Amino acid sequence: MQALYFDGHSARATPVRLHVTEAALHAVAADPGGNAGAEAATAWQWPLTELVWPERTRHGQRTIELKGGGTLVATDAVAFDAWRARHGHRDGWIVRAQQHWRGVALALMLLVATVAGGYRWGVPLIARGIVAVVPQAADQALGDAALASLDRQWLAPSRIDAARQDEWRARFGALMDQAMPDAGRRLAWQLHFRSGGESLGANALALPGGHIVITDEMLALLVGHEDTVLGVLAHEYGHIEHRHGMHAVARLTLVSLAVSVALGDFSSVIVAVPVLLAQAGYSREAEREADAAAARLLRASGRSPEVMVLLFEKMGQQRDDKKKSESSASRTPNLPIAFASHPQDDERIRFFREAAR
Repeated sequence: MQALYFDGHSARATPVRLHVTEAALHAVAADPGGNAGAEAATAWQWPLTELVWPERTRHGQRTIELKGGGTLVATDAVAFDAWRARHGHRDGWIVRAQQHWRGVALALMLLVATVAGGYRWGVPLIARGIVAVVPQAADQALGDAALASLDRQWLAPSRIDAARQDEWRARFGALMDQAMPDAGRRLAWQLHFRSGGESLGANALALPGGHIVITDEMLALLVGHEDTVLGVLAHEYGHIEHRHGMHAVARLTLVSLAVSVALGDFSSVIVAVPVLLAQAGYSREAEREADAAAARLLRASGRSPEVMVLLFEKMGQQRDDKKKSESSASRTPNLPIAFASHPQDDERIRFFREAAR
């Protein structure tokens, strides 16, 4: 078999003739016509166990990787494949499969199934393990950064005066005292008031470290319905209780790292975590857990969970009105971590009515 030998130290190619014995691959320097010299010619040999044989492909040359950095290159791929086969080297099942469209299609389906299964079950499972070993102190630092990111991008200072803000903090504090008399079992929380403006409107959200944010627009939507507002805050406390924010960060980081491995760019993963958290959505499972926490806290404080039905009715009506008034070209930021972004109202209304019974 004719080939070109590169010793790995220079770019000069040496024409060689190859032959195989039971234990080694031998190469003898050949003249430009491909014939071995009549006189003593330079020869090399390599144990077969140290060679990296090339896979058979439809196009391209064949390159044998040698120990020490050298290579043997056969430009006639068809002849090389036939020569290799004559010496007993057979393709593995993977190489054979990738030569046929059925094998490629099967590999693609398995890849899609693996990625989908990993995202659906693998990422949440690994995220739970990560959050379990992350100390609570990390929640505070991350929550502070995420709140600062929200303030820069979407939230504006509240127009509600400080006295009224303190009244709401006292009301929610009283609910927590009634629902969870044992202060040692309660997690620390901080209630913040912001204006959602045109982009976010009536909204509420929870961030790691005990941050609960409610917008002026949400309070205006529920004016005169204090228990419903407290139910909204109890729902957000449920997110804090279950550390859903940290779970979202862990999932987002795992997915971002997987993408970075594929693309080879890790530069923005860590820096973007607070921003990712600010825009992250809780899963439906997390929303159900937060709803259950809200129902539990409302019942324990002597209030009916059915007060939450009013929220979904008003939010649904507000969405319908907004669809009618918005032009098709308008766009609003997606903030699925917030209360207003979950459209499965019927399911949640049934849950709170059943909880009330």
